Amino acid sequence: MQSFDVKEIQFEKDIEEYLIRKGGYKKGNPKKFDRKLGLDCDTFIEFIKTSQERNWEKYKTIYGNDAEKQIVSRFDREVKMNGLLKVLRYGFKDRGITFRTVFWKPETSINETSLNQYEANILHCTRQLHYSVLNENSIDIALFINGIPVVSMELKCQFTGQSITNAIAQYKFDRASKDTIFEFKNRVLVHFAVDLTNVYMTTRLEGAKTYFLPFNQGSNGAGRVGGKGNPINEDGYDTSYLWERVLCKDRLLEILHKYMHLQQEFDEQGNIKSERMIFPRYHQLDVVTELLDDVKKNGAGNNYLIQHSAGSGKSNSIAWLAHRLSGLHNYDDEKIFQSVIIVTDRKVLDSQLQNTVYQFDHVQGVVVKVDKNAQQLKEAIEDGAGIIITTLQKFPVIYNQVYSGNKRFAVIIDEAHSSQSGDSAKKLKRALADTEKVLEEYAKLEYEDEITRKDDEDKLLDELAAQGKQDNLSFFAFTATPKGRTLNLFGSKDENGEYHPFHIYSMKQAIEEGFILDVLKNYMTYNMYYKIIKNISDDPELETTSGVKAIKKYETLHPHNISQKTSIMLEHFRNVTMHKIGGKAKAMVVTPSRLHAVRYVNEFKRQIKEKGFDDLEVLVAFSGEVMDEGTSYTEESINKNKNGETIKEKTLPATFHTDEYGMLIVAEKYQTGFDEPLLHTMFVDKKLSGVKAVQTLSRLNRTARGKQDTFVLDFVNSAEDIKKSFEPYYEETVLTEETDPNVIYDIKNTLDQYQVYREVEVEQFAEIFYSNNQKSNDMGRLQSKITPALQRYNDLNQEKRDLFKSTLARFNRINAFVTQVTRMFDKDIHKFSIYAKFLLTQLPKNGVEPVDLDDKILLEYYKLEKDFEGSINLEGSAEGFTPIKGEAGRKEIKKDPLTVLIDKINTIFGTQFTEMDKVLMQIENDYASEEQWQSYAANNDKKTFMLLFERDFPEKAAARYEQNDQFFVKMFNEPSFMQKVIEDLGGLIYERLKKTFKYSMESNVNQYMVAEDEKKYNIDDILVEKCRKEGKI
Repeated sequence: MQSFDVKEIQFEKDIEEYLIRKGGYKKGNPKKFDRKLGLDCDTFIEFIKTSQERNWEKYKTIYGNDAEKQIVSRFDREVKMNGLLKVLRYGFKDRGITFRTVFWKPETSINETSLNQYEANILHCTRQLHYSVLNENSIDIALFINGIPVVSMELKCQFTGQSITNAIAQYKFDRASKDTIFEFKNRVLVHFAVDLTNVYMTTRLEGAKTYFLPFNQGSNGAGRVGGKGNPINEDGYDTSYLWERVLCKDRLLEILHKYMHLQQEFDEQGNIKSERMIFPRYHQLDVVTELLDDVKKNGAGNNYLIQHSAGSGKSNSIAWLAHRLSGLHNYDDEKIFQSVIIVTDRKVLDSQLQNTVYQFDHVQGVVVKVDKNAQQLKEAIEDGAGIIITTLQKFPVIYNQVYSGNKRFAVIIDEAHSSQSGDSAKKLKRALADTEKVLEEYAKLEYEDEITRKDDEDKLLDELAAQGKQDNLSFFAFTATPKGRTLNLFGSKDENGEYHPFHIYSMKQAIEEGFILDVLKNYMTYNMYYKIIKNISDDPELETTSGVKAIKKYETLHPHNISQKTSIMLEHFRNVTMHKIGGKAKAMVVTPSRLHAVRYVNEFKRQIKEKGFDDLEVLVAFSGEVMDEGTSYTEESINKNKNGETIKEKTLPATFHTDEYGMLIVAEKYQTGFDEPLLHTMFVDKKLSGVKAVQTLSRLNRTARGKQDTFVLDFVNSAEDIKKSFEPYYEETVLTEETDPNVIYDIKNTLDQYQVYREVEVEQFAEIFYSNNQKSNDMGRLQSKITPALQRYNDLNQEKRDLFKSTLARFNRINAFVTQVTRMFDKDIHKFSIYAKFLLTQLPKNGVEPVDLDDKILLEYYKLEKDFEGSINLEGSAEGFTPIKGEAGRKEIKKDPLTVLIDKINTIFGTQFTEMDKVLMQIENDYASEEQWQSYAANNDKKTFMLLFERDFPEKAAARYEQNDQFFVKMFNEPSFMQKVIEDLGGLIYERLKKTFKYSMESNVNQYMVAEDEKKYNIDDILVEKCRKEGKI
């Protein structure tokens, strides 16, 4: 019986057999390969002679018998100067004669000559290619195009005890780039390490530094929810997609023509700093292919949601998709889109896209970046620019000026989210929609001819026609974190009425494949306990929500809270963070407000200076101006370099990247879209949930050489809270059912019940607003239709006013969203929506006044305690988002006495405080109440103050001894603990007494560190001396 062949050579044979039988290749002869030139010269010359016969005849008249040698030499020289990819795309010249090294597949089948040229390409699959002039090493498989090696493959078979790891090691240590065939950019453009279950790739061999990327589909196949690896293929190899769908003739030539590109970075002098050859990852290739196939099949007018995680390479995916859509033709060889419009706020995408597309087309002006004004956008659309990059905010300016005719547009939205349901998004549709076709449909529905329509209704009907999906607009929305509204707008509806993304590259897969780090792997949470007491005799009644917020704000801004947390953060940064990523790791502190950011940066600088940490500098980021204790702060007024020069807001990211700065303190800034690969640690002192939590913590997930992990220390959110926020986005985000458009009628019915407006006022308002010729007094006439409603609104009691106003705002938001999803063709509700929008802007903004309790309450006890440390493991969420409902109004305003609010807070944040938690606060208050010590603090520097304080402290401590004997026994018996208490408490008291106002006492003994100290305290001597002074002995 013949034994089953499980050797690697059988793997080779199977791949070769497929590529020759079905992949468009011929069997290659390894002996024809010129090792020195890295070329199959015979095939190269054969291709030139047969595909470009006339040019070859001209060439022979110039070079005669040396023509073959000369053309190979010229090709080699051109490749060394410009790189192989450029020579493949644009050919090379010699003495005025242009030669092509490959012919690409034409976009249409119209030109027969182009099709024949494409068929003239010669592809070889060559096994066991001996490539080196130095040894007899061989590559398992090399793929050639017209004699030029472009792909190499090292194969391993698990049945022989080897795997992908061995193939990668072989490339790193046995395949030297000094061999011509492996020269970066000049010969083989991509190298694959392949075994029976996995594929990895690289475009540059750099010995031990060579970095291989996974080139797998994902455990459930490309575009589906899953992790790393490939699905089981019961009919063949798990890795057969590589040669069946990537390396076959049509696809490989397509990748070389329209995907691969050289990404270069330049220094300030314009010199190349770094360069990478980009080969698409499998999911990128798959998403572009799937989208193109669907558009080609179904034409314009459909929406697509692409849920691709951070680390998926969205920028390149968008660039490739934009380029391919701009040249896409249908099966009748008709161009599908006039223009591709990319809506983004990322500047990096602008330059990256322009550079990438220029490499494909080599034509200036294909990409138009709208960076001046809205007029530039209008002209680009009307001129039919191939690819237009703009922001959403430009459209409201030009939406009623653009003439788009019956042209079709592809709109790619970078980082799509629910703002796409707002006014700017509506006006984007107004500018680009083919409304005439929709109006014809409306005319048929209304049984009336277009000619009989009133002129004054034209504008109203135009707006109605731009609602819902448009046959001439296709939207391609990319996001890692789709909200429910995003799914409703762009998602694909299944047979069960659920909305899903069109294509998925999940967070789970990105983490497992190593493209991003798992930011929840090392997570630590702290519980904060405190007790508030009332500091005034009366008991004022306060609005419950505002009162609770005021108490929490008081506690979080309290200097002892800031001080204790800063101490913990500094300790962690110095002990852990600063030793990560080869000593280059950085941290971000996320604060709840701009005032918190200011307080934190000042406290960090104080402690850094006090502790002599000369190797750490901090920066702060917030918008606008903040007043604190009578001083005005801005980001630029705080951020100074060592020379005292202002660090400009625009340069802050680049400045933070330098070795000089280790921490960045932020308030609502740099929590999204900020890519700093050296960011390792995040300290969170802010409530985070949902998308905001994912986006904020994901600032840490970028990979970098030497970055092995991340760390989060969270003072506010529990591990369970964070898990709940992340799980909907870990695998696939789903909307369980679409929003019922009728919710807007439900909310309108609720609004009607308040009798604030009259239908006749709404009708008259719309008549004026939509009149084609605005008269000089029309604005006043509009106001006259709003004023009666304002008067009736003011006649309502406060509770009804609040309910009406919040319900009206809800109507405006939901109507804006619903009309993006569905074309209503309801003139009455549209007229009301315009009226409602203007009415809301004029309703009094009298909301609930903020409450200030700083002089009415005291922080009696305070403790920080570690709660959780470890990995937060995600499982994906079985539950999807639910649709918008038609409920209206807001919660009833409640009021409680201050004592009740304090009790509520203490119930939530309280715990069993120990004797030690109380003592230091008592001592601090003892000092704070004495005018003598206030004078010492006001009139001396800190060093002098501390000398006085250290001399007096044991006596003050003895005065508290009888009340707190347990604590003092520990302190007097442990000199190092005594010294630590003196240092920490003295600094806090000095800062407190220097202030123009008094804070309450507090402490956190959990953070005191033990240190060596030779100073001894004898408790008996101190007590005897104290009694003698008091005349007791």
